[in-house]
Amino acid sequence: MRQSLQLRMGQQLTMTPQLQQAIRLLQLSTLDLQQEIQEALDSNPLLEVEENEQEAFDNGVDKTHEQAQTAEKTDSNTEDAVEPQLSDYEQDTDTALNKETLSDEMAMDVTWDEYISAAPVSSSGPMPEDESVYQGQTTESLQEYLMWQLELTPFSAIDRLIALSIVEGVDDSGILTVPCEDIVESLNKDNDQEPIELDEVEAVLKRIQLFDPVGIAARSLQECLIVQLNQFTMDTPWLEQTKHVIEEHIDLLANRDYRTIMKKTKLKEGELKEVMTLIHSLNPKPAASIVQEEADYVIPDVSVKKIKGRWVVELNPDSMPKIRVNDHYAAMSRSVKSNSDSQFIRSHLQEAKWFIKSLESRNETLLKVTNCIVQQQQAFFEHGPEAMRPMVLNDVAEMVDMHESTISRVTTQKFMHTPRGIYELKYFFSSHVSTENGGECSSTAIRALIKKLIAAENSAKPLSDSKIADVLADQGIKVARRTIAKYRESLAIPPSNQRKSLI
Repeated sequence: MRQSLQLRMGQQLTMTPQLQQAIRLLQLSTLDLQQEIQEALDSNPLLEVEENEQEAFDNGVDKTHEQAQTAEKTDSNTEDAVEPQLSDYEQDTDTALNKETLSDEMAMDVTWDEYISAAPVSSSGPMPEDESVYQGQTTESLQEYLMWQLELTPFSAIDRLIALSIVEGVDDSGILTVPCEDIVESLNKDNDQEPIELDEVEAVLKRIQLFDPVGIAARSLQECLIVQLNQFTMDTPWLEQTKHVIEEHIDLLANRDYRTIMKKTKLKEGELKEVMTLIHSLNPKPAASIVQEEADYVIPDVSVKKIKGRWVVELNPDSMPKIRVNDHYAAMSRSVKSNSDSQFIRSHLQEAKWFIKSLESRNETLLKVTNCIVQQQQAFFEHGPEAMRPMVLNDVAEMVDMHESTISRVTTQKFMHTPRGIYELKYFFSSHVSTENGGECSSTAIRALIKKLIAAENSAKPLSDSKIADVLADQGIKVARRTIAKYRESLAIPPSNQRKSLI
């Protein structure tokens, strides 16, 4: 054991504070970046927003939210206005849909061990804004809305106590999650007067179920629909048959097993269609018209427009303010006499320059990566998702000479505003599926083809996953049935047996 001196040559990456700051800003979303900029402006007196940008930044979130709302309204109109030439995949899909060789007897997707219970056929949906009683009220939750109606309803002291317990037991979906027996037990625990009976609780519950919207506080979907049916006049056509189907065969109805329903109820197909029409007029989720989820508005980081035949990428000027160094304070570093004051100004001046440089680097990297994505996916902008090319992060990393991790940071929580809608940059990356002619097809394009096939199918004889795989195979795209099922589920599309409809 002895001490010695050795010389070694090597390379090592040192994460300087400037580099750490640049990487951190690169992965921030627009909203987080705005907050980061505001914190920098508050903590560093040498940073300021350019005069023309100050008011815009103060209202930046509101403006960008308005832009996002406007974009959402105009995207569909823009798509309708543009009539691009159909891609090869789109033409093949239209041909496949028009063929008369599709079998009338198509196998269903779900086997017995894959059986999943589903709700009955969806209703007509929430009431329009100008017809909904809830519109215009200042209530903030379903419970508050029910409490508002409870205050307007004449109840005895005991019934009011029961009603309060029932309203507290209603969740945001409008279902009473607390059994009536538990409500009785809870109320009698601290009650010195005459015990409350179960019949009293159920009587109050029936009154609350007639609150707006009708069917609220039901204990099951079955009860919710029956409460709504009870509000129809007795001479309503097919009312009794509809009640019977819901009361006795709701499981078959959930699985859309119309053949078995007709066999057990002795209803003919035309009569069952009338029953289904009446069920369609009901609302299986009455609380949906009251509980409104807050919309998460997306602030696009970049926008893509076609100018003189070229797709041009631009940074969104409203996503961040233009900041600069305050020249007046910067000049004071040379005139102040106190060393501590001079050091304070110089250190904050250096931090301000680093911060501005990091922002500029972020913008340059984002613009470079977005330009590369647009260049590779021009077919998407021209023809839509069915023309999407397969592309992975490494493809872009090689083209812009950056590390794959950098591309991942740039494309996470960054959004692009296009004539076809607002998309996260990650949307443009997808795996590939080989075709018969030796080419490649994007998984995003296959999802679009599946969606188009299902949208154009006959609802009385929906396409099974196997049939969709056969149709795609006719177009030269070989995809396994399980892959079709996985892509269909990712699109939130139910299996064929749950898509089947009589009307």
